[in-house]
Parts: sequence; structure tokens; C-alpha cells
Amino acid sequence: MNELVERVDEQDVVLAVVERADAMRHGWLHRVATIVCRDTAGQILVHRRPDDVSRFPGQFNWLLGGAAEVGESYEEAAARELSEELGVRGHPQFVFKFRCAGVISPYWLAVHEVVVQGPVRPDPSEIAWHAWLTEHELTDLTHHEAFIPDAREAFDRYRALSRLSKNL
Repeated sequence: MNELVERVDEQDVVLAVVERADAMRHGWLHRVATIVCRDTAGQILVHRRPDDVSRFPGQFNWLLGGAAEVGESYEEAAARELSEELGVRGHPQFVFKFRCAGVISPYWLAVHEVVVQGPVRPDPSEIAWHAWLTEHELTDLTHHEAFIPDAREAFDRYRALSRLSKNL
């Protein structure tokens, strides 16, 4: 059986439980939780996806994450994904969410942050390469053609939100 997700509406209210493949094929909104990982110096973890994955093979991303499971909050999904993909336990803090048009299909994308204080153990089935970059270095990388477009949109929104909060 395929991965089950909650199909949601334009207000992020649950409508039904569906297979994720069906949600993507039909363009139904569902929930995705992501995490921005920073080290204690403020650098951001960036990774490249393996070449043999079905979605965005070999492309760069600054977010870890994936679909929220049925009945799982965004925060719970973010903590689970952090552990699964990076081998790190933590309590990612919610930053914002938005309706992402998505290259493959639309979804609600929740962005969280966590400071990683110890060593990371990336899952090689999810992460082929990783490095800690400054925000300036990451900004440059987002212009690379191999940067995941959905992640670029999230980064632009994240930077805009960060600039706005600094001006308050």
C-alpha cells in the first residue's frame, strides 16, 4: 500500500485520507512538514538528494522533511523527519506555512527551525551529500539550476519573513 496522507482544502482543513500518489496525481492539497537545520554558528544545512530517488534526483535542498502522516501535526512530522533523515532528535519550532503550488503537485508547506548541536548521521537514501553554508552562500546556491524550485520559493519567503521581523 502507498503512503497515506490527509487531503486538505484551501484552509488546510482535513477532507479525507488518501494515498499520497493519488494526491499528487490529482493535484489534491496535502501537508508537508520541513525543517531548517542551523548549527550553533548559524550556518544552514544544505544537501543534495541521491541520484536514484523518484522526486528531484541529484538536486539541492536546504530543507529536510516530507509528508505529514495521517493524524500527525506539522510539528510531529517535522520531528519525525529530522530523526529519520538526519539521525538527530529535536523539537523543531514552527516558523510559517504557505500553500505551495509545487512543481509536482500543490501542498501546504510548513517550515520549522531547529539548532543542531551534535553530529549528524544523514540517511544515504535521502541525502547523498551535505554541508553547512552561510545564508549568503545558500542564497547563491538557490540560483543554481539544480536547486529544487519549491525549496527556492520557501527560501525566498523565509528571507522575506526574516527581513520583516528584523524591521519590527
